[in-house]
Amino acid sequence: MTQKTWNVYLSGEIHSDWRERIIEGTKAKGLTVNFTSAVTDHDASDMVGVNILGNEEDNFWRDRKASGINSIRTSSQIKAADLVVVRFGPKYKQWNAAFDAGFAVALGKPMVTLHDAELDHPLKEVDEAAKATCRQPEQVVEILSYILS
Repeated sequence: MTQKTWNVYLSGEIHSDWRERIIEGTKAKGLTVNFTSAVTDHDASDMVGVNILGNEEDNFWRDRKASGINSIRTSSQIKAADLVVVRFGPKYKQWNAAFDAGFAVALGKPMVTLHDAELDHPLKEVDEAAKATCRQPEQVVEILSYILS
C-alpha cells in the first residue's frame, strides 16, 4: 500500500448514507484516506451567514451570506483533494454537486461520479469528465483500494 494519505472530497446529496458507507468501507480495508465534505446539516449550512453576520429579511441576502461562507470551505477542500467523489441522488436536483464537479474538473482533480442509471442521460457530460461512474458506494471503496494498493 502507498504511504501517502489521500484526501478525498465527498460532494453531493445528503439524504442517504453513501458517505458513511464509503468511510466505513475504507476503514474496513485499512486504507489511508482523509475525507472532507460540505456541511451536511441543512439548517447549519443555510443559516451560517445569519448566525455569524446577522439576520436578513430578504432570503436572497440570507442565502448569499451562507453561500459565501460555505464556498470558503468547499473550494478549499476541493483544492486540497486528491480525488473528488460526486453523488447525485434521485430525489432532488443537486445544483451544488454539479457546481462542485465542474470546479473539480476545472482544477484538474480526478473525479468519480456516483448515481443511479436513471440519471445517466441528464449527467452524460458530467460523467464524461469523470474517471469512473459508480452505482454503489462500495464501488468507490474498491476504486480507492485499487489506486492505493
